[in-house]
Amino acid sequence: MKILTKLACICLLCLVGMSTAQAQKKGFAFGIKGGVNLSRLTMGDVFTTRYDDNGNPYLGYDGKEVRDNLKQSFSTRTGAVGGLYARFGRTIFIQPEVLVSTKGGTFDITRNDSETPVTTSVNVKYSNIDVPLLIGLKGGPFRILAGPVTSFRIGDNQRLRDAFRQYTSNLNDAMSEATFGYQLGAGLDIGSLSLDVRKEGSFTNLATFELDGQPVGGKNSVKQKITSWQVTLGIKIL
Repeated sequence: MKILTKLACICLLCLVGMSTAQAQKKGFAFGIKGGVNLSRLTMGDVFTTRYDDNGNPYLGYDGKEVRDNLKQSFSTRTGAVGGLYARFGRTIFIQPEVLVSTKGGTFDITRNDSETPVTTSVNVKYSNIDVPLLIGLKGGPFRILAGPVTSFRIGDNQRLRDAFRQYTSNLNDAMSEATFGYQLGAGLDIGSLSLDVRKEGSFTNLATFELDGQPVGGKNSVKQKITSWQVTLGIKIL
């Protein structure tokens, strides 16, 4: 975690350094931005054995092993995002950013230990340092842009680990320290203000759990990814 924090600080210092060196050059902008993330977890659907605190299969009302249903939800979570951006170029430009963001989502667990199954929702929230490196095309006040983004996890609310303790013993390295994905979207520049709307997806998993029990349907792991929409408003300083 200390290495990731240092790396993020280096990225921030490089961004500020580039802005100072380039501030007087044509086609350069540097500013701050902030806004909201609307994110959702994806993980598929699986039935798997539940275990008690002693590691034994949990038995239901009929004396049989309980197999619960773990599945993704269409519910979304709203989080905040803010940081710095720089832009190099006019018609075709490169835009690196360093952002602190909160994201998350919801998944459902349907527990089958009684005659009537009971579904509970697990709300996951975590904090990232996001480093997008975007390439864009500008015509008049309008922009389109896309590129890769690296996200370094700096905290979470532990709900994910707590929810999976009864289904897996593989929790130590379950959540990724860093994920890699993409952003694509459009923007509008009016004077010193910049409005951006982006879609963000992930190439790598936010979390991966190997299930202890034999699942129904042959799926022996849960792999969670994050997708989100991001809306930000930026103010050009230089």
